[in-house]
Amino acid sequence: MNKRGSGILLHIISLPSPYGIGDFGPQAYRFADFLSQTKQSYWQVLPLNPTDPQRDYSPYSSNSSFALNPLLISPELLAQENYIDKSESAPPSISRTDRAEYQTALTYKLSILESAFRKAYPKGLGTDFQIFCRQHRLWLDNHALYTALSLKFNGKSWSQWPESIRNRNPDALKDASSDLQELILKEKFIQFLLQHQWNKLRDYCHSHSVQIIGDLPMFVNFESSDVWANPAIFKLDEKLQPEFYAGVPPDRFSGSGQLWQNPVYNWDNLSKNGYHWWVERFKRSFELFDILRIDHFRGLVAYWEISAKNMDPSIGKWESVPGFDFFNTIFKHFYCFPVIAEDLGIITPDVRETIARLGIPGMKVLLFAFENGTRNHPYLPHMYERNCMACTGTHDTNTIRGWFENDSSADERNNLFRYLGESISSEQINWKAIQFLMMSAADMVIFPLQDVLGLGKESRMNNPGTRDNNWLWRFPQEMLTDAIRSKLGELTIIYGRD
Repeated sequence: MNKRGSGILLHIISLPSPYGIGDFGPQAYRFADFLSQTKQSYWQVLPLNPTDPQRDYSPYSSNSSFALNPLLISPELLAQENYIDKSESAPPSISRTDRAEYQTALTYKLSILESAFRKAYPKGLGTDFQIFCRQHRLWLDNHALYTALSLKFNGKSWSQWPESIRNRNPDALKDASSDLQELILKEKFIQFLLQHQWNKLRDYCHSHSVQIIGDLPMFVNFESSDVWANPAIFKLDEKLQPEFYAGVPPDRFSGSGQLWQNPVYNWDNLSKNGYHWWVERFKRSFELFDILRIDHFRGLVAYWEISAKNMDPSIGKWESVPGFDFFNTIFKHFYCFPVIAEDLGIITPDVRETIARLGIPGMKVLLFAFENGTRNHPYLPHMYERNCMACTGTHDTNTIRGWFENDSSADERNNLFRYLGESISSEQINWKAIQFLMMSAADMVIFPLQDVLGLGKESRMNNPGTRDNNWLWRFPQEMLTDAIRSKLGELTIIYGRD
């Protein structure tokens, strides 16, 4: 992040698509073209890991922190490369184009992935597939076996599987791998196809001078291959159930705090084996992305631990992490460590010291800057240092227009008007906000696409602490008008971010 640049935050599922959900297909390439045409340097995406209805399709709750999401496969690209017949890529019937239709997309895409596997299986799946399996065996073998076992046991929690499988008895795992060989191969082949499509899209972005910013959730889901395959690195009891859960105390996002129901890490055990799991996780992440935003970064310094007995996030406690030992170890494995710290919420001096000492850029969210009349609020654009990511909002906030129309108080709007030196309307707020960030000292500025389009609260991506109506927003291609392309491109050039 040593150059001035700007970019767009857009979850892959939000792309236009006739298949009910955005994917790695032609519309992703069209969006990369839009970024290039408007002189953008970055495309920020949300996690690409598998999601399912039990997790409300949240990209931050997955059965694997290494695997890719089968929902993101492009039927059109499968047909182009003869993995499926062209007739099979005909889209299913969908009712809406402005919301993700997960269930329709899931049923359809699992069907075509099954077809692709059946077509390739008799031919041996190919040399490239075998190379992929060897290169990724450290996570792929466990993930594929976990997926196959989940199907065999009808989706039951892994903690309810037969004891020998639950406890990973070597002979039991060997027998299961033999019995479920075809299911395991299919899951590996699905991951191979997803990796192939993502690699091509990433390379296309690079050829158009666009870097991809990925997102790394701090914690993982209990119902995951991560926990099943590595129980010793989590705080579990003798029955392999979580003793504690992660979350946050009451803050600006939730007045009662948040219980995430993710098991917390056993940092003593992690340190004993050189943080091996985290090293592999970072390796995988940098294979997928150019820059990595670590969600809830403060969890690598101290985390909010909630007892599994009371499940009350307001009664949790802060537990420290051997942060400097962790990062000193991690840095030995990576010559370059391009990460951004999501440092929002309750940030204590130890977290700020860690970020400063490591030279890791933090985040500045403009819509938080007007909560009071403080002239030196750290989120006001004139206060930004170069080494930071500044943004109008995030996937967890309202859109800038939605905030202006629905969430901001009269005092906050007056503070905004004083800062701007003029009163503005809700139709103007998005471009004013974008302009102010563009002209700031921050090397990196990012705008959710909803803010570029000037959309309101109906386009919010996620409302923390709630389960309904999240991760659904999509946009039709015609919203990317020539006027928007011209305006965004002009601001990018004027403020030296091209």
